[in-house]
Amino acid sequence: MTKTVLITGCSSGIGRATAEAFLEDEWTVYATARDEDDIADLDDAGCETAELDVTNAREVERVVDRIADEQGRIDCLVNNAGTAQFGPLEDVPTDALDDQFDVNVYGPHRLIRAVLPHMRDREAGRIVNVSSVTGFLATPGEGAYSASKFALEGLSDALRNEVDQYGIEVVLVEPGPVATEFEQRVEASRDRLERSGAYEAIYGIQDDRAAIEASDTFGMAPEAVATTIRDAATVTDPDPRYPVGRLAKAATLARHLPDRARDRVWGLLRRVTSLRR
Repeated sequence: MTKTVLITGCSSGIGRATAEAFLEDEWTVYATARDEDDIADLDDAGCETAELDVTNAREVERVVDRIADEQGRIDCLVNNAGTAQFGPLEDVPTDALDDQFDVNVYGPHRLIRAVLPHMRDREAGRIVNVSSVTGFLATPGEGAYSASKFALEGLSDALRNEVDQYGIEVVLVEPGPVATEFEQRVEASRDRLERSGAYEAIYGIQDDRAAIEASDTFGMAPEAVATTIRDAATVTDPDPRYPVGRLAKAATLARHLPDRARDRVWGLLRRVTSLRR
């Protein structure tokens, strides 16, 4: 019988590429997005589509119930939907931090709670949570985003050992920079900031990074992450974590550096950026 996957955040980038990757593997794919019009072409390609805002508990319940009724099974959940609130923490309003967690942490939690009863009944299933390299290595100007991804990693680690007894596996995928996405997210998230004027060097570092990633010098294609997500969903005995990209794999080593050593690196980078501006 064809396996069924539910993927959130399919309107663009990693989510869209992931839906296409599972479809190529002949899964029954339920691709979702906040606006179903954004994924009409995925419907044309063969996906089942649905409107789903992960911050809306009723929509989560409706979509999961639909899949259970139509397919009788949910083999895999890919929690990909996410948003990014960048900016120094003093400049980030608390309501913006709350919204960051609503999408990146509470959203996956809502989906997990909805699908687990179905997976437990079958004593099989896999949950793939899309985290980030910043989920284990926080950087200045990304505190809100990193905090949400750190939380998702902690949630996943606990869940993995809670549901193992039911034949359910939990996997984290940790991408490094993805081409073009960072620049768009930085610009969108700055609308909500209350800039104090005290952290211009940090904003400068983010602008430089956005320019580099937009040029594809360091940013990887969404398809590379999608391939890893699909593989993490299908491989026998998956690893708990899959860093994606050279920078992500290098960062797994950097997180073992002493905290003071990492702080000195960021201090040096801030000074160099300040001198150039």
